[in-house]
Amino acid sequence: MTKTLIFDTETTGKNDPILIEAAWIEVLDIPSFQLGASFCERFNPGKPIELGALATHHIYDEELVDCPPASSFALPPNCEYLIGHNIDYDWNVVNQPNLKRICTLALARKVWPNIDAYSQSALVYYLDRKNAKTILKNAHSAEADVMICASILKQLCTTMKVTSTEQLWTLSEEARIPSVMPFGKHKGELIADVPMDYKRWLLNQDNIDPYIKSALLGGS
Repeated sequence: MTKTLIFDTETTGKNDPILIEAAWIEVLDIPSFQLGASFCERFNPGKPIELGALATHHIYDEELVDCPPASSFALPPNCEYLIGHNIDYDWNVVNQPNLKRICTLALARKVWPNIDAYSQSALVYYLDRKNAKTILKNAHSAEADVMICASILKQLCTTMKVTSTEQLWTLSEEARIPSVMPFGKHKGELIADVPMDYKRWLLNQDNIDPYIKSALLGGS
């Protein structure tokens, strides 16, 4: 049986991030949103944690000395879908396993286009303002963030009337294709209005983001 996991990591920081904590919870069924087995463990990254990361997750280097090495982490077998908020970051941290990624950040931007912030914490305030302070008390531990992501995902699936994980993945793929140029001299312009010569130049660059490429090619 294939697995669908909501996944989150904490890392050493922005510069060549290495795993220090990983958490996941299994989604057994999308329409009923039943959750199954869960996992949370810390790892020794073999390098110092940056101050910016420490200020976010509050995990000390000395707490990780006796933990297994970061290189020992692996997702469970038969995992087909990996769900997370800005999931590409966590996917890159665990060496880009071959599976389908579903990004709740991209979906939230598509489903709720008129709010002013899309972090998990901001979305909790948007979706459940009354209980947000309590819910976010332990935010930025991987285990807490997985559960917060699960609550956001449930709201997304309800709003979009999602009936399967494959449908959710398709919607995520569509949501990840930008309509506005995110960088460069045409940053902020509608991609449809970007000059064709610039599009051709960008398409010839190495390692172009596949979603940017799709947008430049007309969303195909």
